[in-house]
Amino acid sequence: MPEQDLQNIALLIDADNTTPKGIDPVLTVMAELGQVNIKRAYGNFAKNNLANWDKITHKYGIRPQQQFDLTAGKNATDMAMTIDAIDLLYQGKVDGFGIMSSDSDFTPLVTRLRQDGLVVYGFGSTKKTPAAFKSACTRFIDIDALIKGASDDREPARSETIPGKSEIDEELVELLGTAWKAAKRDDNGFASLSEVGNIAGNRSSFDVRNYGFKRLTDLFDAMDQFQLERRENNTPYVKRLR
Repeated sequence: MPEQDLQNIALLIDADNTTPKGIDPVLTVMAELGQVNIKRAYGNFAKNNLANWDKITHKYGIRPQQQFDLTAGKNATDMAMTIDAIDLLYQGKVDGFGIMSSDSDFTPLVTRLRQDGLVVYGFGSTKKTPAAFKSACTRFIDIDALIKGASDDREPARSETIPGKSEIDEELVELLGTAWKAAKRDDNGFASLSEVGNIAGNRSSFDVRNYGFKRLTDLFDAMDQFQLERRENNTPYVKRLR
């Protein structure tokens, strides 16, 4: 199902493995998919380290799902989230999911949801989240980058700067270069930017926000390896230079 057609979205939060600071920017991203009507946070909220979730759940209308630690070394939170996600899948109540966690244990769940054609956005810390979970998601978005971006937006206006090119690594250049090669190009070597972005997204969990940019055009503007050109109706096209 195309992402733009989604209507009813579920956001499931592994409170043990994420931060409440990310809720607001995550919900902003999830609005791209559709209406987030189901919001649930899972964890043992009797623990001191989860105390900050109290005000957050009330503020954003999140339903806390209390999971006591029944057995040492066993995570009841993961099991409860997985069961609820599969229930929602088979009830046909949702068109897409957001999974907030940096835990690789959710990789099979994400894979299963996507097998049924559902879009799954993953939100976690890039430094902590294993590659398998990132790759399984339709998109994986670095929650630390989202929090930083939201914080920057609230700061007083200052001279506009482009994120440093040190954030753009060779792996990203190769991903976008391969997508450009696979896209339909004109006689001058230019391809539609939207097509290049779609191909890159299909090949990985690529999202420009992980690199400190808000738009795909901003990312390509900051890359020496590509040339960005705007044509009729301000439609962007891109060409690889080197």
